[in-house]
Amino acid sequence: MNLKHVHVCLKNKLEEIPTLAQTIEDFAAANNLPDQPIFQVNLCLDELLTNTISYGFPEGGEHEITVEIDLQGKTLVIATRDDGLAFNPLEQSEPDTGQSLEERPIGGLGIHLVRTMMDEIEYRYESGQNVLVMKKQIKN
Repeated sequence: MNLKHVHVCLKNKLEEIPTLAQTIEDFAAANNLPDQPIFQVNLCLDELLTNTISYGFPEGGEHEITVEIDLQGKTLVIATRDDGLAFNPLEQSEPDTGQSLEERPIGGLGIHLVRTMMDEIEYRYESGQNVLVMKKQIKN
């Protein structure tokens, strides 16, 4: 494993997500990264990939999702790419977290979690693919 870069190709199957999480933990260990930001990155990727796998491929079939992680100084740069339905999570409205769980509509909390835990997020649709880039500052 390159100490500053990891590239993972996943199939659009939920059971692939734990393998990615382990790869990220190994990457973090190889780079002496603290646990908290790695937990946050894995939680955000779990949420995003679960949504992509569950809703992004309504026609079914096997698809590839790639995840790249680069350590650039004290910043983790995480990029995901998939050829699912075009979906910009940043266009989703913020959930009303003031409501009780019973009153709150289903959905939207995962994207809220990603927005809260990541320092920067950008989305683009290019060459028939969703590209989501997230940045997480590492503070030791």
